[in-house]
Amino acid sequence: MTGDVVNLRQFRKQKTRSEKEKQAEQNRLSFGRTKAEKSLTDALKSKADRQFDQGKLEKNDGDAE
Repeated sequence: MTGDVVNLRQFRKQKTRSEKEKQAEQNRLSFGRTKAEKSLTDALKSKADRQFDQGKLEKNDGDAE
């Protein structure tokens, strides 16, 4: 029933390192894009916005005859 002896200082440091590595991986996925990828995303977004705006109906302000 004896467990392994664990140095808590080393355990905390290892835990901190692993958490920082996870955060770094997330940042690589979020921000690590090339200029071409960013411009492609912007172009696709603007095209989708234009198509969305084309389908809008315009309101007539008080023109009830």
